[in-house]
Amino acid sequence: MNLKENAFLKAIRAGKQQIGLWVSLSSPYAAEAVAPAGYDWALLDMEHSPNELASLLGQLQAFSAWPTTPIVRPDWNDTVKIKRLLDLGVPGLLLPMVETLEEARAAVAATRYPPNGKRGVAGTIRANHFGRIKDYYAEVEKQTAVLIQLETMQAVDNSVAFADVKGVDGVFFGPADIGADMGILGNPMNPEIWNYIRPAARALMARGMPVGTLVSDPAFAAELLNDGFSFVACGSDAGLLAKGSDTLLSTVRGKLV
Repeated sequence: MNLKENAFLKAIRAGKQQIGLWVSLSSPYAAEAVAPAGYDWALLDMEHSPNELASLLGQLQAFSAWPTTPIVRPDWNDTVKIKRLLDLGVPGLLLPMVETLEEARAAVAATRYPPNGKRGVAGTIRANHFGRIKDYYAEVEKQTAVLIQLETMQAVDNSVAFADVKGVDGVFFGPADIGADMGILGNPMNPEIWNYIRPAARALMARGMPVGTLVSDPAFAAELLNDGFSFVACGSDAGLLAKGSDTLLSTVRGKLV
């Protein structure tokens, strides 16, 4: 038995657009409802959701039956948390609040076994099908997506330099936090934010670095993908549930006499 190829990594390296969904309800049952939808990738969030390892495991199991690649965002760029997530078999990580080259290099090192990094070695884990994947140690670094998230003006200003950090597979722009750092809180679609992000994104694209983001406007998501963004999440499970329930209620109320 050999390690499965990472379809998301293969796609962004080949320049293929990847449409994603943010998964934040922290429920294996909810994950099972959205997993068959056919998104290219899904972000399982631990930073701004009540997810812990046990609930995350159930969501990974729900997605395992479908082609969608689950990417996990831990609550911090933490070596110990990254080790535990990789042992669970997470095929990709989005590391939050990376501002400096040192933090980017630390993120990569946490995903690498010695002598290339600091990941602790375990033998019988879910990631290697409990010892059945014979090429796991040789192949896992090639099949694990390491994405770094830029959330401050400092990080955006440093963005082009991240293209030179070996092991970083993609750069993700967080418009809500970048906007907050600019003094624009709670309005991630503000044109000032995107006028600041897009030149940095294009500079990274010119260096061959895949870039991504999350937006809640499907038309803008498509615009970014058509403009060269490699991976864009176009909504969230929580947002779909909230908006859908509001719309359903208002529709019925609007028809009452």
